[in-house]
Amino acid sequence: MPTALELQGMLRAAALRVTRPRLAVLGAVHAHPHADTDSIIGAVRNDLPEVSHQAVYDSLHTLTAAGLVRRIQPLGSVARYESRVGDNHHHVVCRSCGAIADVDCAVGHAPCLTASDDHGFVIDEAEVIYWGLCSDCSAVRSS
Repeated sequence: MPTALELQGMLRAAALRVTRPRLAVLGAVHAHPHADTDSIIGAVRNDLPEVSHQAVYDSLHTLTAAGLVRRIQPLGSVARYESRVGDNHHHVVCRSCGAIADVDCAVGHAPCLTASDDHGFVIDEAEVIYWGLCSDCSAVRSS
């Protein structure tokens, strides 16, 4: 978890004003990977009880646009946010409980960016979601 000074540095490096809501939201995303907006609002309100829903939504939007957080939304799920950005990693999602974990891209030189037909696009990111059962849910089903 980054320190308050490190979070401030991240905001400044992205040419963003340092505000209490942005610091709190960025800190909450770092502390709670793959958290949904309601969970982030709850975490932020531990530090800033007076913060509005709109301030958190605005901060998430700004931080995502600046590349400091990543927004993911697996099919059938609400949007989730994470601080791991810029490495083209993927996710595995449990079909039963909704748990999400990071999965590194396949081995090799940007293999996840090689499409069978790019249709003229210059591809710079691929998003893959693996679906299955987490170890806890699969243990319950096999009991």
